[in-house]
Amino acid sequence: MMDVEVRELMQPFLLSDYQVQEVYSRFCNEISKGLKRSTHAQANTKCFPTYVHELPTGNEMGKYLALDLGGTNFRVLLVTLKGHHDDTVDSQIYAVPKDLMVGPGVELFDHIAECLAKFVDKHGMRNVQLPLGFTFSFPCVQLGLKEAMLTRWTKGFDCPGVEGEDVGRMLHEAIQRRGDADIAVVAILNDTTGTLMSCAHRNPECRVGVIVGTGCNACYLENVENVELLEHQFRQGHQRVIVNIEWGAFGESGQLDFVRTEFDHEVDRKSINRSEQLFEKMTSGMYLGELVRLVLLRALERNIIFKLSPKRKEYIATLQHKVHIYETKHISEVESDSFPEFLNTRRIIKQLFGLEKASVEDCQKFKYICECVSRRAGTLVAIGISGLINRINDNKIVVGIDGSVYRYHPKFDAYIRETMHKLVKSDKQFDIMLSEDGSGRGAALVAAVASKNK
Repeated sequence: MMDVEVRELMQPFLLSDYQVQEVYSRFCNEISKGLKRSTHAQANTKCFPTYVHELPTGNEMGKYLALDLGGTNFRVLLVTLKGHHDDTVDSQIYAVPKDLMVGPGVELFDHIAECLAKFVDKHGMRNVQLPLGFTFSFPCVQLGLKEAMLTRWTKGFDCPGVEGEDVGRMLHEAIQRRGDADIAVVAILNDTTGTLMSCAHRNPECRVGVIVGTGCNACYLENVENVELLEHQFRQGHQRVIVNIEWGAFGESGQLDFVRTEFDHEVDRKSINRSEQLFEKMTSGMYLGELVRLVLLRALERNIIFKLSPKRKEYIATLQHKVHIYETKHISEVESDSFPEFLNTRRIIKQLFGLEKASVEDCQKFKYICECVSRRAGTLVAIGISGLINRINDNKIVVGIDGSVYRYHPKFDAYIRETMHKLVKSDKQFDIMLSEDGSGRGAALVAAVASKNK
């Protein structure tokens, strides 16, 4: 039985059935606002059309490049599609140096173009014309399949000269400045669209793509008549279009205030984008570890955990001064632990505080704190997914999910399914599949579908 004091401390993280239903109805209302032209400006979830109208058939063939920029590293991939739902991938990871994350945007794109040229050269394809799909995982307004205007930087990037600009054009110009590779930027997408495309390539029933990693976002296939932002010429001859929800921004008008805790407010206060991306700050890998750090600090200050340790004041000082000392991957490791050994938990506590062999009781409390934070994240993600599934006409729907939190957390899938079973309409069947490299293979698939439709 968990200690009463710990249960009280974590109570605000435990969402009641009423709170879950209320967040669900507010989320659905927000999606409706985002899709309608008349209410779009007031909506937090912008529901941008992606201009991707078709899912892959699995029969696509040819060689395509993919570029995946969404965090502190970026990847370049050469994807060879072989038909019959088959493909091979060669890829390489390149770092984005810290100074480039906040330096002039032109320098960032010049660095990317240089790495692209090296990659193409290494694969002996300098003189081959290669269509490229560019996964750019930041909030954008798509103006066409290969035109996307950055609305705001997130995830620690803040390069001047890019917000309000077409990132497709900036990449194209950087490639042209070098002139040493024949690369055509044919599509820009974000990682959620790539995830949906990648999963649909393997499973034709996939209709929703979700990322729960450094950031958190989703997209889904919507009927074109419901997407009022889509101009007339892009509706003709098309029945559906993938919509990028940008659900990380849900809550910016106060819709989540009734479930946000003092710890959520503190995470937001200390972030570089205050009052923005509030749903993301409750669900994504960039913030979950920080939430746990703040809860642990409060538990120590109130003498709820490590009660018998003479060094509690030192532990408090460590947590106060070493911001981001507790990483989200630690949550996954702690929740993988078994009672009573707690091998990961004890190792992590030793790393944090130098405490040898923490007691079983303290390990249980530590694990419970992690569980409450990640279970709430899973519940919130499930609320969003359920809202999307219930909009889609198909009776059987597969959800493709990617991202480090979903991929590596031992229980995140179970947390999501638990809430979905409560919210998804009874006449619908759903399943979840782990995406195989959505932001890479998915980008190449968008490029392939785009090239086919030229």
